[in-house]
Amino acid sequence: MTDPIRILLVDDQDLIRVGFRLVLEAEADMSVVGEAGDGEEAIRRARELRPDVVLMDIRMPGLDGIAATEAIVAAMPDTRVLVLTTFDLDEYAFGAIRAGASGFLLKDAQRHEMTSAVRAVHRGDAALSPRVTRRLLEHLGPRLPAAGTGSDPTAALTERERDVFRAIARGLTNAEIADELHLSESTVKTHVGRVLMKLEARDRIHAVILAHRYGVSKDR
Repeated sequence: MTDPIRILLVDDQDLIRVGFRLVLEAEADMSVVGEAGDGEEAIRRARELRPDVVLMDIRMPGLDGIAATEAIVAAMPDTRVLVLTTFDLDEYAFGAIRAGASGFLLKDAQRHEMTSAVRAVHRGDAALSPRVTRRLLEHLGPRLPAAGTGSDPTAALTERERDVFRAIARGLTNAEIADELHLSESTVKTHVGRVLMKLEARDRIHAVILAHRYGVSKDR
């Protein structure tokens, strides 16, 4: 049996953390290893515990979730951050994505949505719907630096990998990519892994941003 997903809960409300802990610890493949009530404590606890996934509230007194996300991702690139927000198109949540978060989780999410989102970011998927992915690109596009004059990392992609990259850029899941490209999910997973490796992308969110930067999201 594989080790459980180690989770750090970060929220300034005790009852929110209690509720999340009850939901997550009921899953056989998840373990809540710690909690934090603000951004500073989140950074300290993340360094101490090295969690796989951090559930990060955005709006907290003192150091907010955006700054905490940036610090955690910079120090621990293997740790995924899933931001907690009240609205899926929240400006604060977009700020956390720019800081390195791997997706959104609404605070009123259903139990299965929460556990699915944790598993998704843990395996390197993005916890974003295609609708939110489109809005993310619209929001981030004007703020992204243009592609540099150096080598284009997308040039190393095979034709099939480029097809998969375009699909990732649209926010499709592995199952949806498999259906669209008439491939097995295991084959898609292999292609996704190669795309992320060749682009040196941290995860699918990072790949979406790169797709926009290099114009692949408009490539047909």
